[in-house]
Amino acid sequence: MNSNTFLENLKDVPFIFEAELSLYTTYRVGGVTEVLALPETEEQVKHLISFTKQHKVPFRVLGLGSNILVSDLGLRGITCCLRNFRDIKIDDNSVTATAGTALDEVVRETINAGLAGLENLSGIPGSVGGAVFMNAGAFKTETFDKLKSFKVLTDKGEIKKFRKEDVKYEYRKVWGIENCVILSATWVLDKQDKEILKARREEILQSRTAKQPLEYPSAGSVFKRPVGAYASKLIDDCGLRGLSVGGAQVSTKHAGFIINYQNATAQDIYDLIKKVQKIVKEKTGFKLEPEQIFWGEFK
Repeated sequence: MNSNTFLENLKDVPFIFEAELSLYTTYRVGGVTEVLALPETEEQVKHLISFTKQHKVPFRVLGLGSNILVSDLGLRGITCCLRNFRDIKIDDNSVTATAGTALDEVVRETINAGLAGLENLSGIPGSVGGAVFMNAGAFKTETFDKLKSFKVLTDKGEIKKFRKEDVKYEYRKVWGIENCVILSATWVLDKQDKEILKARREEILQSRTAKQPLEYPSAGSVFKRPVGAYASKLIDDCGLRGLSVGGAQVSTKHAGFIINYQNATAQDIYDLIKKVQKIVKEKTGFKLEPEQIFWGEFK
């Protein structure tokens, strides 16, 4: 990529050349991206995507890096990180948040406003954009349960608003938005005593601390829940708790997590994921599908 071309065309968008993506992912692994763009407004996001299409530059959108495994070899082109594109607006029982806002921050603010419906999502480490894109969920609650609508930038550069009923969605999957960039989301919630909601949030956070290896870098649950089973139980039943490859380990605290236990590389984590899949398939017949997304080249 010609750096002068980039500087001339995107002088208003904050960016970093040769940025270490290990600093922007929760696994704390990953190589260098040629350019890390950090837009702060919807207009900057739109301008950035228009530029990448015009110049045929490889382009990816990153939220808070909580569901991504980036190759040690890094990424060509532009990685658009939305962590500075943050805003929350609450109006009566409606809340709208921009894509880069931490989902947990939205949960906390709605609870403080006495609004119920998102409290079970407390502690999910991702962004609003990522949560909508994959219908993230926890404790029998999903992002789409109380969602009213969301706004995207299409691959044609058009801003479009989807109502929940306009799209097909299911467990960890939303159809028809694969090539879109999520810009914001709106939920309509129920009014409830904030002290009750705070107590529920605390219960959820304590449960996460007790059961999940939050003391180590990870990207949350590695695998989707297979039909008729639970990924963590299958992994545990196969005796894989504590299995390691290099510095990556199947957590001894929760077998559904792979942790960066000791200076793991992205390849270590990738190889461990593949090893777990292979053993579980051989021993149980279940094919574990990764919930996480792989970026870049792996061996």
